[in-house]
Amino acid sequence: MDDLSDGEREVLAAAEQELDEDAYAVLLAVAHGEPKRLPEPIAALSDGQRRSCVPHLKAWRARLRDEWGLGFRPRRRALVIAGAGCHAGAAAAAGWLGHDDLAWLEGAEAAALLAVLADRPASWLGDVAHRLADGRPSAEGDWPRYALAERLVLLSGCPVPTGEVFVRDWVRARTWPYRFCDWPGGLDDLLVPGRRPPATGRTDTLLDRLRADSFTEVLAPRLFEVADTGALLAGQGTIVPAEGPAWAEALAALAAEGRLERRALLDGCLSRLLRGGRPAELRGFLSVLNALAPTDDEYAARATTLLRLLPDAPSTVAAHAQERLAALDAEGRLGDEQLVQASRAVLFRTEKKLVRAQLGWLDAAARRDRGRAGAVVLAAADAFGHEDTALQERALNLIARHLRYAGDTVRPELASAAKALNPVLRPRAAEVLGVELPDDGAAGPWEDLLPPVPEPVPVAPPLATAAEVAEEVGAVMAAVRAAEFRPAAASALDAAVFERALDGLVRHAHRDRDGLVRALAPFMRDHPWNGRHTWWSDPGPGHLHYVAAVLCGEESPLPPPVSGAHAVPHPRGRDFTPFGEVLGARLLEAAWRVLNDPPPFLLAAPDTADGRIDPAGLVARLTEYESAGAVPGPCDLDQALLRVDVFAAGPEALAAAGRLGTPAGRRLAAWLEAGGPSLPEPVREARPTHRLHGYGSPVIRVRLSSEAAALPCALGTAFQRLLGVYIADGKRDRTSWNPGSRLWPSVLPVHRELVALHLQPTFAATGDEELRGGAALLPALAEAGGEAGPAVHLGLAHTLGARHPEDRTAAVDALLVLAARGDLDAARLGRDVAETVAAGTVKPNRLLESLREAVRAGAPATVFAVLAAALPGMLAAPDPVRGPVRGLPDLLALAAECAGTCGARGPVGGVAQAAAQGGSGRLVKEAHRLRDVLGAPVTA
Repeated sequence: MDDLSDGEREVLAAAEQELDEDAYAVLLAVAHGEPKRLPEPIAALSDGQRRSCVPHLKAWRARLRDEWGLGFRPRRRALVIAGAGCHAGAAAAAGWLGHDDLAWLEGAEAAALLAVLADRPASWLGDVAHRLADGRPSAEGDWPRYALAERLVLLSGCPVPTGEVFVRDWVRARTWPYRFCDWPGGLDDLLVPGRRPPATGRTDTLLDRLRADSFTEVLAPRLFEVADTGALLAGQGTIVPAEGPAWAEALAALAAEGRLERRALLDGCLSRLLRGGRPAELRGFLSVLNALAPTDDEYAARATTLLRLLPDAPSTVAAHAQERLAALDAEGRLGDEQLVQASRAVLFRTEKKLVRAQLGWLDAAARRDRGRAGAVVLAAADAFGHEDTALQERALNLIARHLRYAGDTVRPELASAAKALNPVLRPRAAEVLGVELPDDGAAGPWEDLLPPVPEPVPVAPPLATAAEVAEEVGAVMAAVRAAEFRPAAASALDAAVFERALDGLVRHAHRDRDGLVRALAPFMRDHPWNGRHTWWSDPGPGHLHYVAAVLCGEESPLPPPVSGAHAVPHPRGRDFTPFGEVLGARLLEAAWRVLNDPPPFLLAAPDTADGRIDPAGLVARLTEYESAGAVPGPCDLDQALLRVDVFAAGPEALAAAGRLGTPAGRRLAAWLEAGGPSLPEPVREARPTHRLHGYGSPVIRVRLSSEAAALPCALGTAFQRLLGVYIADGKRDRTSWNPGSRLWPSVLPVHRELVALHLQPTFAATGDEELRGGAALLPALAEAGGEAGPAVHLGLAHTLGARHPEDRTAAVDALLVLAARGDLDAARLGRDVAETVAAGTVKPNRLLESLREAVRAGAPATVFAVLAAALPGMLAAPDPVRGPVRGLPDLLALAAECAGTCGARGPVGGVAQAAAQGGSGRLVKEAHRLRDVLGAPVTA
């Protein structure tokens, strides 16, 4: 007992004073860390003696809550057994056993726990078992809690729990039984007849275990009702292939043996597929359905359910339903109404494979029975509204083959449907249908429907009271905690709230520091500064806590360097980004000054939510500083210069800045006169670079490097990396997980090219590293000020081909905003797109999805302008290693659609040559179609 902590000794001493000798023996066994010794002394206790031990056991566990050394583990395990034997109520015992310490028990100790519990009444054991079974869910399951609940069910003979948590853990337990080897399967003489512990041998197959399991009949039907069991049935993270039959085959075998009802399994699978869910989840139920191999009669009885799967189910599930319905139709077991219903559900889906299969089904149905031609051609006309021109053409060809058997009565309806065709196909549709189709081509210059140009949102007035400051600081910290371990989202409001809170701390430290400290006291009491907020990576909004801690005397600020340098390096700072260095220097400067020389307010507090400062407003602030005899903080002034909107500086603001007599005023005048920093043209290159984690072969990336910006006046050392030479190393900056990255656009709100330059590795990683959230800052850059040059456009090109839909959506939003503001250089973007596709960073299929989204948003002319510049590079000689660009026919088809919509005319480089190659490949067909559209006369 020499290793007992002071707290444990206090508990043991109190127990010695209050407990009799027999009860105290239980506490001594815990103190010695001998859990296997506990069943005997506990069995000798009366109910009253057991209850008297409980308060001391609870206090002991509380003392061990934060202790994790190896020496404490035996006592943790002993506490589990002692508490289980001493708690009288089932609810209290279940709460005690549901503690994480249960996981520490080893095999012999688990046997001791069961021995302690076995002398309780069966109803009590069953109550505890059900309470444990309904405990908190866990992504990977709580193995010990399930194992204990299972053994208690077997000991008590109570009904098998059917809660969601228990069912999921049952699936895991039967899949990986050897995880339970530490839990004894003995105590056979105590088990209820017909109940036996599951086998834990590695040689038994899953089917063997389910056959021998007394839980199977009760829990198997629940597999189709409980969430998140499908992925387990599919084997995600559980199935060992060498083990034998997996769940699908095992359930099918049990149904064949009559152990499980086949009808219930079939209906359960289909109903669960109909409910929808994640593809990985539904894959398990589809595998069970395939293993059951339903007959045509069984499928025919469930045809209505199959039809309901077609519109919204994942493509694999819809394809299965479509295949079985087509087979039923081939046998004459579906009517025309069901055929039309299936077509209407499928032909508007985006998956081309499903649409092609449906058109093939319609073609086969019309060939088998000419009497169905009318229903077939009307059903096929639904494909005229599909976004893919090739599928529209396929449907038109189908109608052309069967129209003569359909009769003239269908022609008016077909003519009406043909209005949805791509303009390229309408002449042929008119010829096939023998009708005159209206030509709604462009009657004048086409104008895209672009979003309104966003206007800067004014920031709320400065915080008026110390109480408001404390409330705002608390709100910032709450938002930081809520976003912890989640990708950071770009939000100008985040920057505005942070800056307003920082300004409030500085402003009210100047007015009444003691009052501000009193207002911050409740926040600091609830969130004490413990010195653990080290600055090992970029500072973020959460480091506002550091300034509050300095104000409240819980941290000593660092003095500025004697050299007078503008930066205040943090001694624990490591691996900061340039933006992190700027924010860190500002926070450290503010923390020093609030104690030693508090200024009236921050010069760099933004006027708008995106971070801009009005030039006249900054002149007024410097004038107020001059009147108060205050000296601007070097970092604060530098940040204010980078935020001042030089493009909004009129003659009056320039003249007013020139009248300022302080050094800070002269710097502002020079800054406004020069229009801010002058950015050199970056150098572009495409060469191999290693991924972030160094695995796999290098990737080719198009990258920009730049010389230092030319400055009207010198800035401090904290800003030198930000505005200095930038050498692209290709590594990702991890900005999506960097809380401070949300503040980056506000650091340079009118110099977005510099932000985009530093973000380019992150933008590229959205495609070739499949980074999620890497494009989150792009819409903020689209709304920011300054030139949208090579870095902004290259970042847009990379993110239009991002792996994740949310990043592609962010890129499309940025594209539309840039176009609405007149800042989009479509030719530049098109060339960047071609180059990134050639490098392999951007995949054409993802690019296609983004451009289609932009077209749906109302910008076909913008998309065509981008494609017109991108296609020449993509149609050039194919890469000797990768071959021709995959997905190029789809991009050509989209270009033809956009050109037909907006009335674009004139040649596009490489298209005529591709169309003249000959052959029947789709690339040639789509190039031919685009050439014809571009050469067609414009309808007046």
